[in-house]
Amino acid sequence: MKKLVVKDRSQCQDCLTCEIACSEAFYKSYKLNTSCIKIDLKKDNSLNVKVCNQCGVCAKKCPEGAIKENAKGVYMINKKLCTGCLVCVESCPKGIIAKVEDKPTPSKCIACGICVDACPMGILDVQQG
Repeated sequence: MKKLVVKDRSQCQDCLTCEIACSEAFYKSYKLNTSCIKIDLKKDNSLNVKVCNQCGVCAKKCPEGAIKENAKGVYMINKKLCTGCLVCVESCPKGIIAKVEDKPTPSKCIACGICVDACPMGILDVQQG
């Protein structure tokens, strides 16, 4: 299975470079909550880097069957089958499926590595297995 992992959360500097890179890759601009990776604060005020672990909950909940696992273990949204109902957005346990108002379908992490390349601290990685 191919997935995005955080190697060392304690090294995150909250620069949002990963969020910006992801959002720009999907939507050509950055706005809050348009990234498929999220940096926020935990209850103890430490930083939390939320990434998709390709758990498949979104695929199981999608009423249209628009989210399928590919040969690499990455869950992908078929934009032709997606009706924009947002059940996947609501069901994502990490809250990291992004939906931009003027786009008909949401976006989810496809483990492309754009955020990995953007992170100045080198704390992200795309791993197989």
